[in-house]
Amino acid sequence: MAAILCPRCHKIVSSEAETCPHCGQRKPGLWGATATIRKLGLQLNFPHLITVFCGVLYLLALALDPSAIFQTQGLMQILSPSLEASIKLGVTGTRPVTYGWWWTLITAIYLHGGLLHIFFNMMWVRQLGPVVEELFGPFRLFAIFTIAGITGFIASTLAGHAFTLGASGSIFGLLAAAIAYGRRAGSQLFTRQFLQWAVLLFVMGFIMPGVDNWAHGGGFVGGYAAAYVFSRSSEREGLGAYLAGGLCLLATVGAFVLQFIAVFL
Repeated sequence: MAAILCPRCHKIVSSEAETCPHCGQRKPGLWGATATIRKLGLQLNFPHLITVFCGVLYLLALALDPSAIFQTQGLMQILSPSLEASIKLGVTGTRPVTYGWWWTLITAIYLHGGLLHIFFNMMWVRQLGPVVEELFGPFRLFAIFTIAGITGFIASTLAGHAFTLGASGSIFGLLAAAIAYGRRAGSQLFTRQFLQWAVLLFVMGFIMPGVDNWAHGGGFVGGYAAAYVFSRSSEREGLGAYLAGGLCLLATVGAFVLQFIAVFL
């Protein structure tokens, strides 16, 4: 009989217990599945997987149209994939969504427009991901990342951006999640630090050319809302977290399957 940490009170309890003897949580082990799912979440290491997946798609975008590699027009366009290649892989915006490719609101999260674009975004994913994972758990981290990316691109599309891509909306969602947690925990120093980072990135977005500030704002709102809902529960992990993360993972896989069918079949 395996011992686990209760998802509500974080005290040791049997994985097969009907209720937690410490806090009364029903089925704290989800019939023995909690330990397995929790272990899977830790093994997946979502920040690392996101970084690798974005890197693979970036290289694939360059491979789909190698001629774009030599068409650099500025610092931010160094090793920039062509628009045609990005469309094939799932760029979003008013044109793809109007065309009926609504799933690109997810696929575009993992696409990037240049070497510096992906470098800085993945740096922030590796910086913020483990922090949010520690605060909310791995499955909620991925749910916040996905929800923020979607809400960011919805805002950008409603603002009229024809094409947009990148993980920056999701990154602002991670910043918002850390701020939401700090405010709820009453940690002013913690909240102030992440709020300063968010303001700095917002300001830089208005200074640097070609930045989708609507996606940043929408991602921040979506990440804050998701984190606020998650933080209202005392459970760091549990059925709700597993369902949220699992549904977002299925939605992500499904979005890329739909994109592949739409473009290549």
